[in-house]
Amino acid sequence: MSDIISRTEEFVTQLLTNELDSNYLYHNLRHTQRVVKSTKELLDHFDLKAKENEAIHLAAWLHDTGYTKGNNEHEAESCEIAKVFLKSQDYDDAGIDRICSLIMATKRHHEPQDLSEEIIRDADASHLGQSSYLDTSEMLREELSLLGVADYTPKKWRNANIKMFQTEHRFYTDYAKENWQEGKDKNLKKLVKNRKKRIKTFKKEELKVKLKNQSPERGIQTMYRVTMRNHLKLSDIADTKANILLSVNAIIISLLLTNLIPKLDNPSNDYLIYPTGIFVMFSVVSMIMSVLATRPNVTRGEFNKEDVKNRKVNLLFFGNFHKMKLADYEWAIGEMIKDQTYLYSNLTKDLYFLGVVLNTKYKLLRWTYTIFMIGMILSVIAFFVALKFYGPERMLQLPT
Repeated sequence: MSDIISRTEEFVTQLLTNELDSNYLYHNLRHTQRVVKSTKELLDHFDLKAKENEAIHLAAWLHDTGYTKGNNEHEAESCEIAKVFLKSQDYDDAGIDRICSLIMATKRHHEPQDLSEEIIRDADASHLGQSSYLDTSEMLREELSLLGVADYTPKKWRNANIKMFQTEHRFYTDYAKENWQEGKDKNLKKLVKNRKKRIKTFKKEELKVKLKNQSPERGIQTMYRVTMRNHLKLSDIADTKANILLSVNAIIISLLLTNLIPKLDNPSNDYLIYPTGIFVMFSVVSMIMSVLATRPNVTRGEFNKEDVKNRKVNLLFFGNFHKMKLADYEWAIGEMIKDQTYLYSNLTKDLYFLGVVLNTKYKLLRWTYTIFMIGMILSVIAFFVALKFYGPERMLQLPT
């Protein structure tokens, strides 16, 4: 390697390492080194003059230094940087002009005018034929987004790459065509395959969603599921309310039995008999109605084949099958799932009878709360009346 090439390599390495924006994920030192390596590969194949060989080599190192000044017209900026550096190295003017013309040959859509320009263009695009192309391409997409140049979706970027492969880019030198074209064709096939796969997957998912949205089965199943869940929640609420009333009244009666009723055998406490009796009576009635609200109904728990064939039995309610043999029940379920109408009929019956049970529970609960409330009010009034009108009389009748 000549001395000027070594000094240029050192200069470019320091420049791109220290002054290049970190958002350049693709057009960085690694890309330049890759282009230089491909340039050497091409130059080893072609028998060019030493001066021309050196110029191409230097152009490969300097062609992207302009990115340190920004993204716009970076080739021209690279030429300016190359001129300043090469003049500082006492490089001849004709050589500098030749290097600048080669740098400008890397501009997009430029058609090479000679073999040297073909070499620099093929080296700059050598990554299209490498196995790492998809990764480097993704880095370029991210770079464009970070710099605010363009924001491609993966789909649009893939389509843009396919278009570039098919209509814009081509290798110029015989060596590149022979050694890199095959890799480029493979990368193009991967891009097209990925696009077809994505389109197929998208259509499949779109069809699946469409069928789900259009299918009445989904809506029907959701309706039954939501309604059933709401019924069960309401049933749990009713049972909880009944249990609360049962517990409260049990505590009240326990307190009355242990504290108040034993004192009623004393003649001085006769005036408390009626208030206490009212209190106990309403509490007992409330307890009885709470038990009735939560008490399960007894069912026969069996059916016959005629009931199934005539669609008269609800196979989803345990009370209709808990006494049946497993084989008979499995047969009945098999018959039910064969007939969609019968299946939905069973679900509908299940919802209906749940509603009937809920209606009974909530009616009993309403009456229970009403009786409990009336009993509490009447008991309190009775205690106050007894204390007001009969309490003093009893006190006066006590022996002195």
